Amino acid sequence: MKRQQNLVIQWVSSYVRVLYVKKKGDYSIMKAKFISLCQLLIVLAVCSLVVLIYMGCGASDDDDDDDVSYAESGDAYGYADSAFDSFPPGLNPPNGAAFDDVFFKDYGTNPFIDTEDDHFSTFGMDVDTASYSVTRRYLRDGLLPPPEAVRVEEFVNAFDYDYEAPLHDAFAVHIEGAPSKFGEGKRLQLLRIGIQGRVVPTENRKDAILTFVIDVSGSMAMENRLGLVKRSLRLLVGQLRPGDEVGIVTYGSRAKVLLPHTGVEGREEILWAIDSLAPEGATNAEEGLRIGYDLALKNARFGSINRVILCSDGVANVGETGHDSILREIRAHVEEGITLTTIGFGMGNFNDILMEQLANKGNGSYAYVDTLYEAKRIFVANLTGTLQVIARDAKVQVDFNPRVVSRFRLLGYENRRLDHDDFRDDDADGGEIGSGHSVTALYEIKLHEGTVGQLATVFIRHEDPDTRQVTEISEDIFAAELTDAFEDTSPEFQLAAAVAEFAEILRDSFWAQEGSLETVNQVIEGLLPQIRDERSDELLHLVNQAARFKERSTEPIE
Repeated sequence: MKRQQNLVIQWVSSYVRVLYVKKKGDYSIMKAKFISLCQLLIVLAVCSLVVLIYMGCGASDDDDDDDVSYAESGDAYGYADSAFDSFPPGLNPPNGAAFDDVFFKDYGTNPFIDTEDDHFSTFGMDVDTASYSVTRRYLRDGLLPPPEAVRVEEFVNAFDYDYEAPLHDAFAVHIEGAPSKFGEGKRLQLLRIGIQGRVVPTENRKDAILTFVIDVSGSMAMENRLGLVKRSLRLLVGQLRPGDEVGIVTYGSRAKVLLPHTGVEGREEILWAIDSLAPEGATNAEEGLRIGYDLALKNARFGSINRVILCSDGVANVGETGHDSILREIRAHVEEGITLTTIGFGMGNFNDILMEQLANKGNGSYAYVDTLYEAKRIFVANLTGTLQVIARDAKVQVDFNPRVVSRFRLLGYENRRLDHDDFRDDDADGGEIGSGHSVTALYEIKLHEGTVGQLATVFIRHEDPDTRQVTEISEDIFAAELTDAFEDTSPEFQLAAAVAEFAEILRDSFWAQEGSLETVNQVIEGLLPQIRDERSDELLHLVNQAARFKERSTEPIE
């Protein structure tokens, strides 16, 4: 019965999305009304069927459970058959929220800026990748993501561009540019600024004192939420070494310490605590974070990584659940040496806005786990980068030469923009960069006809997390560094360009109105034999899915 219910809801979602495109109505409201109607019809149908069966055959004494477990029915990526199969039996999602009760924020789209008006571009570094994973979840569930869920920089930074790491400094800068494949009609150049962080060898990683704050409220009562949290944490425990400690705080209606900080010698005790996680009650995120930070402070160790890791869908419905109250508490702990990583789980009820802002205020990063593969990437392959910070409050400022560059546009980073004066204000918040992490910024630029010489200067400023010493480096960019043809650039440059265009199209960017996913597909297909990033096959699949869904959403209604 649950499968039929899900098929009806999926059909309604697709049908309403088409209506939205044709009628320009409020998609979320229309969808909610249709789903409510379908739920009512399903309830009536089920009741009628039960009555008929009881009258015709009598009540059965056998209560065979027909439900197939998540582990048995999920595909290779760890998904159930549809977006809603992971809800427990019954027609309503946890906490009584609507299926589409998802919160994203539209930060706008960067415009082109004339260098005569302003020749500086300033932003905080960002290594978050959640937007790409969230979009992947939508596409695999058969839906296009809401445009506001797509953040270009998080798509671009989700991929490895094989930058060479610095030997001694915190960062190395890599420059590449060429005529834009996706801005050909505007005669634009695409400039890539790649910033590669220093790599800390795994054996040199500091001891990690980790405090997990885990949401066990009703909204987490799904296998792709709390179940995936448990499997992800088991992966992490397998990577711990002597000197590391784990403490666990859980919160539903109330928060509590489930596991005091325990070293790896107590691995079985840690695993037992993880396996015992079970959903309960409402969502008091504020109390959970407060108790989590208290526990982290009591067990903080000088010279170690002292980190709170929040695992949640971001839904908060008990306590002072306004963003400002929670964010103020998080910010107050930063100077005490406790940083915060937020890991998002689940879809349906999901607060992307809160999860991202918590990480930003907590001097940490934000990731989204939709599959066990993504959990392995965060907690196994990139564990040192996830945990050990090499630079605090890292900022970038690009000074374009008005005599050479007439205008420019930064792709993404809308929610990381800084006032130009903030670049050298060491009290202004930047971004935290982990071991081996890289940051890529793409600019579309228009050059003055026939000009040569210096295009721009890139400035990077950061604070050493151990010494608190502030360092600033710079790198000049010259027109001679631009390649004559897009096809002659490195495969990694072409990959970054294709990923950015994919994101621009998905978020309905004004600057990609004439963009084509078919062109993006062609670029990626041509790169597959050359690029090293293992996500490229997946990317091609996602681009093809998005193209099909976009075509379907614009089909006329008969």
